[in-house]
Amino acid sequence: MSSPPLHASPIEPTAAPQLSGWPLLRLGFRPFYLGAAAFALLSIPLWVTMYLGQWNLALALPPLLWHAHEMLFGFAVAVILGFLLTAVKAWTELTTPRDAALGALALLWLAARAAAVTGPYALDAVLDLALLPLVAAVLTRLLLRARNRRNLPLAAILMLLALANGFFHLGAAGVLEMSPMTPLYAALALIVMIECVIAGRVIPAFTMSATPGLKLQVRAMVERAALALTALALVLWVFAPATAGWGMAAGVVLSLAAVVQAGRMLQWQPAITRRRPILWILHLSYAWIPIGLALLAAARLGAISSSAGVHALAVGATAGLIIGMITRTARGHTGRALQVSRPETMAYALVMLAAAVRVALPLALPTWLPLALVLSAAGWSVAFAIYLYIYTPWLLQTRSDGKDG
Repeated sequence: MSSPPLHASPIEPTAAPQLSGWPLLRLGFRPFYLGAAAFALLSIPLWVTMYLGQWNLALALPPLLWHAHEMLFGFAVAVILGFLLTAVKAWTELTTPRDAALGALALLWLAARAAAVTGPYALDAVLDLALLPLVAAVLTRLLLRARNRRNLPLAAILMLLALANGFFHLGAAGVLEMSPMTPLYAALALIVMIECVIAGRVIPAFTMSATPGLKLQVRAMVERAALALTALALVLWVFAPATAGWGMAAGVVLSLAAVVQAGRMLQWQPAITRRRPILWILHLSYAWIPIGLALLAAARLGAISSSAGVHALAVGATAGLIIGMITRTARGHTGRALQVSRPETMAYALVMLAAAVRVALPLALPTWLPLALVLSAAGWSVAFAIYLYIYTPWLLQTRSDGKDG
Protein backbone atom coordinates (compact mmCIF):
# COMPACT_ATOMS: atom_id res chain seq x y z
CA MET A 1 0.00 0.00 0.00
CA SER A 2 1.48 3.32 -1.05
CA SER A 3 2.00 6.10 1.42
CA PRO A 4 0.22 9.43 0.94
CA PRO A 5 2.15 12.22 -0.73
CA LEU A 6 4.16 14.45 1.54
CA HIS A 7 1.99 17.46 0.83
CA ALA A 8 -1.22 15.68 1.76
CA SER A 9 -2.83 16.15 5.16
CA PRO A 10 -4.25 13.05 6.91
CA ILE A 11 -6.86 15.27 8.63
CA GLU A 12 -9.25 17.54 6.83
CA PRO A 13 -8.64 21.14 7.97
CA THR A 14 -11.42 22.66 10.01
CA ALA A 15 -13.15 25.72 8.68
CA ALA A 16 -11.97 29.03 10.05
CA PRO A 17 -14.34 30.48 12.64
CA GLN A 18 -16.80 33.09 11.46
CA LEU A 19 -15.61 36.34 13.01
CA SER A 20 -17.87 39.29 13.52
CA GLY A 21 -17.12 42.94 14.04
CA TRP A 22 -14.25 45.21 13.12
CA PRO A 23 -10.89 43.51 13.80
CA LEU A 24 -9.60 46.68 15.53
CA LEU A 25 -12.17 46.18 18.30
CA ARG A 26 -11.78 42.46 18.96
CA LEU A 27 -9.17 42.73 21.75
CA GLY A 28 -7.95 45.59 23.91
CA PHE A 29 -4.39 45.79 22.66
CA ARG A 30 -5.49 46.73 19.14
CA PRO A 31 -7.02 50.21 19.55
CA PHE A 32 -4.93 51.21 22.56
CA TYR A 33 -1.56 50.22 21.09
CA LEU A 34 -2.43 51.96 17.84
CA GLY A 35 -3.64 55.08 19.64
CA ALA A 36 -0.66 55.19 22.00
CA ALA A 37 1.88 54.87 19.19
CA ALA A 38 0.19 57.57 17.09
CA PHE A 39 -0.03 59.85 20.11
CA ALA A 40 3.64 59.25 20.91
CA LEU A 41 4.61 60.12 17.36
CA LEU A 42 2.70 63.42 17.37
CA SER A 43 2.87 64.70 20.93
CA ILE A 44 6.62 64.79 21.55
CA PRO A 45 7.48 66.93 18.48
CA LEU A 46 4.56 69.18 19.44
CA TRP A 47 5.95 69.55 22.96
CA VAL A 48 9.47 70.34 21.72
CA THR A 49 8.23 73.01 19.31
CA MET A 50 6.27 74.61 22.16
CA TYR A 51 9.23 74.40 24.55
CA LEU A 52 11.51 76.06 22.00
CA GLY A 53 8.97 78.81 21.37
CA GLN A 54 8.25 77.79 17.78
CA TRP A 55 4.53 77.23 18.34
CA ASN A 56 2.16 78.85 20.81
CA LEU A 57 -0.79 76.52 21.22
CA ALA A 58 -3.69 77.39 23.55
CA LEU A 59 -3.74 74.22 25.64
CA ALA A 60 -6.12 73.43 28.48
CA LEU A 61 -3.05 73.17 30.76
CA PRO A 62 0.32 74.96 30.88
CA PRO A 63 2.61 73.28 28.31
CA LEU A 64 4.93 71.59 30.84
CA LEU A 65 2.00 70.13 32.80
CA TRP A 66 0.34 69.05 29.55
CA HIS A 67 3.50 67.27 28.42
CA ALA A 68 4.11 65.48 31.72
CA HIS A 69 0.46 64.53 32.20
CA GLU A 70 -0.11 63.30 28.66
CA MET A 71 3.03 61.17 28.58
CA LEU A 72 1.75 59.36 31.68
CA PHE A 73 -2.04 59.37 31.36
CA GLY A 74 -2.20 59.60 27.57
CA PHE A 75 0.67 57.47 26.30
CA ALA A 76 1.73 55.08 29.08
CA VAL A 77 -1.76 54.46 30.49
CA ALA A 78 -3.10 53.62 27.02
CA VAL A 79 -0.51 50.87 26.64
CA ILE A 80 -1.12 49.60 30.19
CA LEU A 81 -4.87 49.41 29.55
CA GLY A 82 -4.39 47.70 26.19
CA PHE A 83 -2.04 45.18 27.79
CA LEU A 84 -4.30 44.45 30.77
CA LEU A 85 -7.51 44.22 28.74
CA THR A 86 -5.72 41.60 26.64
CA ALA A 87 -3.91 39.79 29.45
CA VAL A 88 -6.95 39.49 31.74
CA LYS A 89 -8.75 37.61 28.97
CA ALA A 90 -5.88 35.08 28.95
CA TRP A 91 -5.60 34.97 32.75
CA THR A 92 -9.32 34.43 33.39
CA GLU A 93 -10.60 32.91 30.11
CA LEU A 94 -13.40 35.46 30.34
CA THR A 95 -14.28 37.97 27.66
CA THR A 96 -12.92 41.47 28.19
CA PRO A 97 -14.61 44.49 26.52
CA ARG A 98 -14.77 44.21 22.76
CA ASP A 99 -16.71 45.64 19.81
CA ALA A 100 -18.89 48.59 20.90
CA ALA A 101 -17.76 48.47 24.56
CA LEU A 102 -14.08 48.50 23.62
CA GLY A 103 -14.71 51.19 21.03
CA ALA A 104 -16.38 53.36 23.68
CA LEU A 105 -13.35 53.04 25.97
CA ALA A 106 -10.96 53.87 23.13
CA LEU A 107 -13.06 56.87 22.09
CA LEU A 108 -13.13 58.10 25.69
CA TRP A 109 -9.31 57.97 25.76
CA LEU A 110 -9.13 59.77 22.41
CA ALA A 111 -11.66 62.42 23.46
CA ALA A 112 -9.59 63.24 26.55
CA ARG A 113 -6.46 63.67 24.44
CA ALA A 114 -8.31 65.99 22.05
CA ALA A 115 -9.89 68.00 24.87
CA ALA A 116 -6.45 68.54 26.43
CA VAL A 117 -5.43 70.36 23.25
CA THR A 118 -8.68 72.14 22.40
CA GLY A 119 -10.23 72.69 25.85
CA PRO A 120 -12.15 73.78 27.77
CA TYR A 121 -10.24 72.50 30.79
CA ALA A 122 -13.35 71.29 32.66
CA LEU A 123 -14.25 69.01 29.76
CA ASP A 124 -10.69 67.72 29.55
CA ALA A 125 -10.68 66.90 33.27
CA VAL A 126 -14.06 65.12 33.20
CA LEU A 127 -13.14 62.98 30.19
CA ASP A 128 -9.65 62.25 31.48
CA LEU A 129 -10.85 61.18 34.94
CA ALA A 130 -13.49 58.76 33.64
CA LEU A 131 -11.41 56.12 31.87
CA LEU A 132 -9.22 54.55 34.58
CA PRO A 133 -12.01 53.86 37.12
CA LEU A 134 -14.15 52.31 34.38
CA VAL A 135 -11.43 49.90 33.25
CA ALA A 136 -10.35 49.14 36.83
CA ALA A 137 -13.95 48.22 37.71
CA VAL A 138 -14.30 45.96 34.66
CA LEU A 139 -11.01 44.16 35.33
CA THR A 140 -11.73 43.79 39.05
CA ARG A 141 -15.11 42.19 38.31
CA LEU A 142 -13.54 39.72 35.87
CA LEU A 143 -10.67 38.82 38.22
CA LEU A 144 -13.06 38.28 41.15
CA ARG A 145 -15.42 36.22 38.99
CA ALA A 146 -12.49 34.00 37.95
CA ARG A 147 -11.12 33.96 41.53
CA ASN A 148 -7.85 35.26 40.12
CA ARG A 149 -6.76 37.17 43.21
CA ARG A 150 -3.08 37.10 42.24
CA ASN A 151 -3.66 39.86 39.71
CA LEU A 152 -6.04 42.02 41.74
CA PRO A 153 -3.16 44.32 42.83
CA LEU A 154 -2.81 45.43 39.20
CA ALA A 155 -6.44 46.57 39.18
CA ALA A 156 -5.78 48.30 42.52
CA ILE A 157 -2.82 50.16 40.98
CA LEU A 158 -5.17 51.40 38.24
CA MET A 159 -7.39 52.88 40.94
CA LEU A 160 -4.37 54.48 42.59
CA LEU A 161 -3.45 55.96 39.20
CA ALA A 162 -6.99 57.29 38.94
CA LEU A 163 -6.60 58.82 42.41
CA ALA A 164 -3.30 60.45 41.43
CA ASN A 165 -4.97 61.80 38.30
CA GLY A 166 -7.76 63.26 40.42
CA PHE A 167 -5.29 65.05 42.68
CA PHE A 168 -3.44 66.32 39.63
CA HIS A 169 -6.56 67.95 38.21
CA LEU A 170 -7.53 69.39 41.60
CA GLY A 171 -4.05 70.89 41.91
CA ALA A 172 -3.99 72.16 38.33
CA ALA A 173 -7.40 73.78 38.75
CA GLY A 174 -6.32 75.48 41.97
CA VAL A 175 -8.87 73.63 44.08
CA LEU A 176 -6.08 72.16 46.22
CA GLU A 177 -3.00 74.07 47.28
CA MET A 178 -0.48 71.58 46.00
CA SER A 179 1.95 71.33 43.13
CA PRO A 180 0.35 69.35 40.26
CA MET A 181 3.78 67.77 39.71
CA THR A 182 3.50 65.78 42.96
CA PRO A 183 0.63 63.55 41.76
CA LEU A 184 2.38 63.24 38.40
CA TYR A 185 5.50 61.94 40.15
CA ALA A 186 3.23 59.58 42.11
CA ALA A 187 1.74 58.36 38.82
CA LEU A 188 5.21 57.74 37.39
CA ALA A 189 6.09 55.80 40.56
CA LEU A 190 2.96 53.64 40.17
CA ILE A 191 3.76 52.97 36.51
CA VAL A 192 7.30 51.95 37.46
CA MET A 193 5.85 49.54 40.04
CA ILE A 194 3.60 48.02 37.36
CA GLU A 195 6.70 47.59 35.19
CA CYS A 196 8.60 45.93 38.05
CA VAL A 197 5.76 43.45 38.69
CA ILE A 198 5.08 42.57 35.05
CA ALA A 199 8.77 42.44 34.09
CA GLY A 200 9.49 40.03 36.93
CA ARG A 201 6.95 37.66 35.43
CA VAL A 202 7.63 37.96 31.73
CA ILE A 203 11.31 38.78 31.22
CA PRO A 204 12.72 35.62 32.88
CA ALA A 205 9.99 33.50 31.25
CA PHE A 206 10.59 34.95 27.78
CA THR A 207 14.35 34.56 28.21
CA MET A 208 14.10 30.89 29.19
CA SER A 209 11.59 30.04 26.47
CA ALA A 210 13.89 31.51 23.81
CA THR A 211 17.07 29.89 25.15
CA PRO A 212 16.98 26.07 25.03
CA GLY A 213 18.25 24.51 28.23
CA LEU A 214 18.42 27.76 30.17
CA LYS A 215 17.09 27.59 33.72
CA LEU A 216 17.32 30.91 35.48
CA GLN A 217 17.91 30.87 39.21
CA VAL A 218 15.57 33.64 40.31
CA ARG A 219 15.69 33.99 44.09
CA ALA A 220 12.39 34.90 45.69
CA MET A 221 14.14 36.91 48.40
CA VAL A 222 15.76 39.20 45.81
CA GLU A 223 12.45 39.59 43.99
CA ARG A 224 10.57 40.57 47.15
CA ALA A 225 13.34 42.88 48.33
CA ALA A 226 13.50 44.63 44.96
CA LEU A 227 9.76 45.31 44.90
CA ALA A 228 9.54 46.36 48.54
CA LEU A 229 12.60 48.62 48.48
CA THR A 230 11.57 50.21 45.19
CA ALA A 231 8.07 50.93 46.49
CA LEU A 232 9.48 52.50 49.68
CA ALA A 233 12.10 54.47 47.75
CA LEU A 234 9.53 55.88 45.34
CA VAL A 235 7.17 56.82 48.18
CA LEU A 236 10.01 58.74 49.84
CA TRP A 237 10.97 60.39 46.55
CA VAL A 238 7.41 61.60 45.96
CA PHE A 239 6.25 62.47 49.46
CA ALA A 240 9.27 63.02 51.77
CA PRO A 241 9.69 66.68 52.80
CA ALA A 242 12.46 68.67 51.12
CA THR A 243 14.64 68.83 54.23
CA ALA A 244 18.23 67.67 54.70
CA GLY A 245 17.26 64.74 56.95
CA TRP A 246 14.48 63.43 54.75
CA GLY A 247 16.58 64.06 51.66
CA MET A 248 19.35 61.92 53.07
CA ALA A 249 16.92 59.14 54.02
CA ALA A 250 15.30 59.17 50.58
CA GLY A 251 18.71 59.19 48.88
CA VAL A 252 19.92 56.19 50.88
CA VAL A 253 16.78 54.13 50.24
CA LEU A 254 16.78 55.05 46.54
CA SER A 255 20.42 53.96 46.32
CA LEU A 256 19.68 50.64 48.02
CA ALA A 257 16.73 50.06 45.70
CA ALA A 258 18.96 50.76 42.69
CA VAL A 259 21.53 48.19 43.87
CA VAL A 260 18.90 45.51 44.54
CA GLN A 261 17.16 46.18 41.22
CA ALA A 262 20.50 45.78 39.43
CA GLY A 263 21.02 42.49 41.24
CA ARG A 264 17.52 41.38 40.29
CA MET A 265 18.18 42.15 36.64
CA LEU A 266 21.48 40.27 36.62
CA GLN A 267 19.65 37.13 37.78
CA TRP A 268 17.88 37.19 34.41
CA GLN A 269 21.23 36.90 32.54
CA PRO A 270 20.69 39.77 30.07
CA ALA A 271 23.91 39.04 28.16
CA ILE A 272 22.34 35.83 26.79
CA THR A 273 19.82 37.92 24.82
CA ARG A 274 22.27 40.06 22.86
CA ARG A 275 21.40 38.34 19.56
CA ARG A 276 17.62 38.45 20.15
CA PRO A 277 16.39 42.04 19.78
CA ILE A 278 12.88 41.14 20.92
CA LEU A 279 14.47 40.09 24.23
CA TRP A 280 17.35 42.52 24.68
CA ILE A 281 15.03 45.50 24.38
CA LEU A 282 13.22 44.29 27.52
CA HIS A 283 16.44 43.68 29.46
CA LEU A 284 18.05 46.94 28.34
CA SER A 285 14.92 48.94 29.10
CA TYR A 286 14.65 47.40 32.55
CA ALA A 287 18.26 48.46 33.23
CA TRP A 288 17.00 52.05 33.19
CA ILE A 289 15.08 51.36 36.41
CA PRO A 290 18.20 50.99 38.62
CA ILE A 291 19.81 53.83 36.65
CA GLY A 292 16.79 56.05 37.25
CA LEU A 293 16.64 55.19 40.94
CA ALA A 294 20.35 55.99 41.30
CA LEU A 295 19.87 59.33 39.54
CA LEU A 296 16.91 60.17 41.77
CA ALA A 297 19.09 59.31 44.78
CA ALA A 298 21.73 61.76 43.55
CA ALA A 299 19.04 64.40 43.07
CA ARG A 300 17.68 63.89 46.59
CA LEU A 301 21.22 64.27 47.92
CA GLY A 302 21.51 67.57 46.06
CA ALA A 303 24.04 66.51 43.43
CA ILE A 304 21.93 66.88 40.26
CA SER A 305 18.48 67.89 39.06
CA SER A 306 15.69 65.32 39.40
CA SER A 307 14.95 65.66 35.67
CA ALA A 308 17.64 63.09 34.77
CA GLY A 309 16.11 60.42 37.01
CA VAL A 310 12.57 61.23 35.91
CA HIS A 311 13.47 60.87 32.22
CA ALA A 312 15.53 57.73 32.84
CA LEU A 313 12.39 56.13 34.27
CA ALA A 314 9.93 57.75 31.85
CA VAL A 315 11.84 57.43 28.56
CA GLY A 316 14.43 54.71 29.17
CA ALA A 317 12.41 52.29 31.27
CA THR A 318 8.79 53.10 30.43
CA ALA A 319 9.03 53.90 26.72
CA GLY A 320 11.64 51.16 26.23
CA LEU A 321 9.51 48.49 27.87
CA ILE A 322 6.50 49.80 25.98
CA ILE A 323 8.13 49.53 22.52
CA GLY A 324 9.36 46.06 23.47
CA MET A 325 5.98 44.85 24.72
CA ILE A 326 3.78 46.41 22.05
CA THR A 327 5.84 44.68 19.38
CA ARG A 328 6.04 41.30 21.11
CA THR A 329 2.44 41.10 22.29
CA ALA A 330 1.04 42.50 19.05
CA ARG A 331 3.01 39.92 17.07
CA GLY A 332 1.79 37.11 19.31
CA HIS A 333 -1.85 38.20 19.36
CA THR A 334 -2.00 38.75 15.60
CA GLY A 335 -0.63 35.26 14.93
CA ARG A 336 2.85 36.28 13.81
CA ALA A 337 6.30 34.96 14.66
CA LEU A 338 8.08 36.36 17.70
CA GLN A 339 11.02 37.46 15.56
CA VAL A 340 11.37 41.15 14.78
CA SER A 341 12.64 42.68 11.57
CA ARG A 342 15.55 45.09 11.10
CA PRO A 343 13.26 48.15 11.10
CA GLU A 344 11.77 47.04 14.43
CA THR A 345 15.25 46.53 15.83
CA MET A 346 16.08 50.04 14.65
CA ALA A 347 13.01 51.32 16.51
CA TYR A 348 14.28 49.66 19.70
CA ALA A 349 17.72 51.23 19.27
CA LEU A 350 16.22 54.67 18.58
CA VAL A 351 14.15 54.64 21.79
CA MET A 352 17.23 53.65 23.79
CA LEU A 353 19.26 56.35 22.04
CA ALA A 354 16.53 58.91 22.72
CA ALA A 355 16.66 58.03 26.41
CA ALA A 356 20.45 58.21 26.58
CA VAL A 357 20.57 61.60 24.84
CA ARG A 358 17.73 63.05 26.94
CA VAL A 359 19.33 61.92 30.21
CA ALA A 360 23.08 62.16 29.63
CA LEU A 361 23.56 65.21 27.39
CA PRO A 362 21.95 67.76 29.76
CA LEU A 363 23.85 66.23 32.69
CA ALA A 364 27.18 66.67 30.88
CA LEU A 365 26.39 69.97 29.14
CA PRO A 366 23.34 71.70 30.67
CA THR A 367 23.33 74.47 28.04
CA TRP A 368 22.80 71.82 25.38
CA LEU A 369 19.33 70.92 26.67
CA PRO A 370 17.55 72.28 23.54
CA LEU A 371 19.75 70.12 21.30
CA ALA A 372 19.13 67.12 23.55
CA LEU A 373 15.37 67.66 23.26
CA VAL A 374 15.49 67.90 19.46
CA LEU A 375 17.72 64.84 19.01
CA SER A 376 15.78 62.78 21.54
CA ALA A 377 12.43 63.75 20.00
CA ALA A 378 13.69 62.85 16.52
CA GLY A 379 14.79 59.37 17.60
CA TRP A 380 11.58 58.83 19.55
CA SER A 381 9.34 59.92 16.68
CA VAL A 382 11.08 57.81 14.06
CA ALA A 383 10.84 54.78 16.36
CA PHE A 384 7.08 55.08 16.73
CA ALA A 385 6.66 55.93 13.06
CA ILE A 386 8.34 52.60 12.27
CA TYR A 387 5.96 50.84 14.66
CA LEU A 388 2.92 52.43 13.03
CA TYR A 389 4.14 51.65 9.51
CA ILE A 390 4.57 47.95 10.30
CA TYR A 391 1.82 47.30 12.80
CA THR A 392 -1.11 49.47 11.69
CA PRO A 393 -2.16 47.01 8.94
CA TRP A 394 -1.83 44.08 11.37
CA LEU A 395 -3.89 45.81 14.07
CA LEU A 396 -6.62 46.63 11.56
CA GLN A 397 -6.82 43.10 10.12
CA THR A 398 -7.95 39.71 11.36
CA ARG A 399 -5.21 37.54 12.87
CA SER A 400 -2.99 35.91 10.25
CA ASP A 401 -4.09 32.46 11.51
CA GLY A 402 -7.77 33.37 11.24
CA LYS A 403 -8.45 33.03 14.97
CA ASP A 404 -10.42 35.47 17.06
CA GLY A 405 -8.54 38.15 18.94
